[in-house]
Amino acid sequence: MESRIVNTALCSFGMSGRVFHAPFLQAHPGFHLYGAWERTKSLAAEKYPGTKTYRTLQDLLSDDAIELVVVNTPNYTHFDYAQQILLAGKHIIVEKPFTNTVAEADELIALAAKQQRKISVYHNRRYDSDFRTIKKVLQEGSLGSMVEAEFHFDRYREAPGPKQHKELPGPGAGALYDLGAHLIDQALQLFGMPQSLFADIAIMRPQSQVDDYFDIILYYPSFRVRLKCSYLVREALPGYILHGSKGSFIKPKTDVQETMLQAGQIPGGADWGKEPDTERGLLHTEINGEITKAYIPSLQGNYGDYYEAVYGAIVNDGPMPVTAGEGKQVVHIIETAFRSSKERRVIDL
Repeated sequence: MESRIVNTALCSFGMSGRVFHAPFLQAHPGFHLYGAWERTKSLAAEKYPGTKTYRTLQDLLSDDAIELVVVNTPNYTHFDYAQQILLAGKHIIVEKPFTNTVAEADELIALAAKQQRKISVYHNRRYDSDFRTIKKVLQEGSLGSMVEAEFHFDRYREAPGPKQHKELPGPGAGALYDLGAHLIDQALQLFGMPQSLFADIAIMRPQSQVDDYFDIILYYPSFRVRLKCSYLVREALPGYILHGSKGSFIKPKTDVQETMLQAGQIPGGADWGKEPDTERGLLHTEINGEITKAYIPSLQGNYGDYYEAVYGAIVNDGPMPVTAGEGKQVVHIIETAFRSSKERRVIDL
């Protein structure tokens, strides 16, 4: 196994760069947070002395020392920036959603193959403690055969937030592209692509200009998966509700990493990504002919595992942890959901 330093640059140093990327690049011995594109400020260099500041994307791309670039800018920029970065001969990580259309995803996948560069999509919620826990419960088979699952990603935000690229109409705006991409990726990881879907997508808040509510039903041959989100839920339901032929598992949505990162904690250590016992999921099922009802310890979350896999992919030519093809599937579901909601019908995939 080869070992070397991968110089990495961020396309912005806002909340995403500061919270979700820079701490893990800094903590991993194989990455060097080499630079960041900031038009006017130099926040990355202030927090991480020695980090270069680039005032334009072209300045960043012309630096031959950079091997990997993270596209962590608004959704409508993903395709354009990723295309330029690939043409400059660099590997890329693209924030979710990968692109705004399947056609854009296909174009980037083809370009990456031509340039012999690697793409990964940053679906970090695969590395949440709650998701890892439900995945383990399903793999153990304690629920029997699946009957139905319901995933929630709810918030209470009565007025639109300050990030205009998320709140104003345009490519990639709204709750489905933002939070829905997480739920869809998790569902596809657990259950694969559905046969068909039905979606109800709406604007519920009087001041909102983009979708802030969705309810999507994914149809599988013998079970159903429901994905729900609303920005007007003050008392949230459990994040994950799974029912099988033998029993049920109910789990709050409670990964603690974002809170820890916002508080400035450094990733790593025995307690990183460890949920409090109060957030354990309830397993009520039949095991070896006996009915059991117990709270199950949660697995630890760690977004650092994503970057460890990216490092292995680049340095040792392994597979990226979240492939461009997987990112494209999420976009395919989003596009189909909007069509289903508009036409008020079930659409085959």
